[in-house]
Amino acid sequence: MSERRHVLVLPDRDSAEEVAGELPDRFGVAEAPQLVRDALAGEDDAEDAQWLVVVEDPAGRLDPAELDELAAEYEGWLEAP
Repeated sequence: MSERRHVLVLPDRDSAEEVAGELPDRFGVAEAPQLVRDALAGEDDAEDAQWLVVVEDPAGRLDPAELDELAAEYEGWLEAP
């Protein structure tokens, strides 16, 4: 079994926190996802940062299409592996 990680890209911290809060209810994710600020290249302004929600999926049971749909509800997307 290989370790799998999903990275959802969101436009702001509030959206990232809301998505992270939805994961346990919608997908049964037990481990808290990691939130990471991802400043865009060449940008110093915090307003230009994207936020990443990193979800560990060691069993590979999460459906990438459903994760992408969740991210899209918050104007984000699932990063391709």
